[in-house]
Amino acid sequence: MKYELPSSQKPLNIGTRGSPLALAQAYETRDRLGYAFDLPHDAFAIQVITTTGDRIIDRPLKAIGGKGLFTREIEEMMLAGSIDIAVHSMKDMPTLQPEGLWLDTYLPREDVRDAFISLNSTTLADLAEGCVVGTSSLRRQAQLRLRRPDLKVVEFRGNLQTRLKKLEAKVADATFLAMAGLKRLKMHDVPRTAIEPEDMLPAVAQGAIGIERRIGDMRVAEMLEAINDGQTGQRLNAERAFLTALDGSCETPIAGLAQLDGNSLRLRGEVLRPDGSDVVFDDVTVPIEDGAEAGRVMAAKLLDSAGEGFFDWRTA
Repeated sequence: MKYELPSSQKPLNIGTRGSPLALAQAYETRDRLGYAFDLPHDAFAIQVITTTGDRIIDRPLKAIGGKGLFTREIEEMMLAGSIDIAVHSMKDMPTLQPEGLWLDTYLPREDVRDAFISLNSTTLADLAEGCVVGTSSLRRQAQLRLRRPDLKVVEFRGNLQTRLKKLEAKVADATFLAMAGLKRLKMHDVPRTAIEPEDMLPAVAQGAIGIERRIGDMRVAEMLEAINDGQTGQRLNAERAFLTALDGSCETPIAGLAQLDGNSLRLRGEVLRPDGSDVVFDDVTVPIEDGAEAGRVMAAKLLDSAGEGFFDWRTA
């Protein structure tokens, strides 16, 4: 390391949202950096930042601005120099970063699958006709309506703990969470059934943690290089290229997953109508180095397959 390392007198400031899961991700980042450079916990300072998305939980994300709602305030503090790095759930990240910031560090990816959560049923198929399922994800809503149009879907905002409390209060009969979050929080007592990607393709970048930095901060860049997981980066390059080419946002139900097998990368992607009435899907395998291009090509193919009128609901 050719730069001065953080210390208790001059700690590295880590910005994060304040939910238990966001804090767990920040602690994992701190611990990996501490292990890589033999630094104590007090060489790092965790700074909790409340975002617009955290403050407004009574409306759908698409109604108040989309994915940037969970990152804007954090990125503003980094540009101002108040924090040195920001730790994000990659599925919440916009595909473009503000000028002056860079995102190229990823921790090893956790379980990518969705989890079906219910206090009374084991799987989605077990739910009786007319049951209520709560979810804030437009992707999950569309996938649910495609598979079980007989069920009632309601908006379910809030962090993991909040949504579990809503189940206990019988606001809904079931919900979905990310397996990654349950595992990172060691919530082994939560009744869940993992849903395989073949049954419900996850969100792009689900289960991945990304670390954002200022472009010119070479000390931080060198430190982050020591904990970057290259395979996660290869997978996300393909998935996020797919999302970017689709102009992905919280307004469009999009799912995507890249998996590695030796020197090959398998990419699956789908785009749905919000009401679940139609879906376009593709599945390709390419050399790893062609992953990003495969994502762009797949997006173009699905847009063409969707045909005229598929996205009319966006302007209705």
